[in-house]
Amino acid sequence: MFSKEKIVIAYTTENCKSCNMERKRKFKEGDYLFAETFKCNSCEGTMQIEKIFGEPIEK
Repeated sequence: MFSKEKIVIAYTTENCKSCNMERKRKFKEGDYLFAETFKCNSCEGTMQIEKIFGEPIEK
């Protein structure tokens, strides 16, 4: 009866295979698990997508 509409924002978590640095960013079209994405900012290693998830936001 008094339900609140929830909006879900999708996020992607990337991990560096070399130094284990973790970065969270908004999901982009084409992201998929275990894809190698960018170079790591701290060690120049390769970042890999580890998790794709959604966080609800109440409207």
